Amino acid sequence: MTLWQIIIAASIVVLALKLAGYVVPPALLAKPTPSRIADLLTVALLAALIAVQTLGSGQSLALDARLPAVIVAAGLFAIKTPFIVVVIVAALVAAGLRALT
Repeated sequence: MTLWQIIIAASIVVLALKLAGYVVPPALLAKPTPSRIADLLTVALLAALIAVQTLGSGQSLALDARLPAVIVAAGLFAIKTPFIVVVIVAALVAAGLRALT
């Protein structure tokens, strides 16, 4: 199977899943359990993406300047710092650590 065949097959599966969402009755989505699962699943997927992008380098684990920058950003978000300030400070932390090494 070529790369393009995999991409086309994946696209068809995604489209089928999207269309299947229109078949789900609204009463099912109004219940608290499916709604809570959908909310928590979104957070879990975002956290996994952040972890992979922060700690991953190809097929290996990389502990570099990204990890302290993400930790600083999380701390700043915890104290409700504006987003632009968080981005700038995290970038400065990463740049400073990379300059030291």
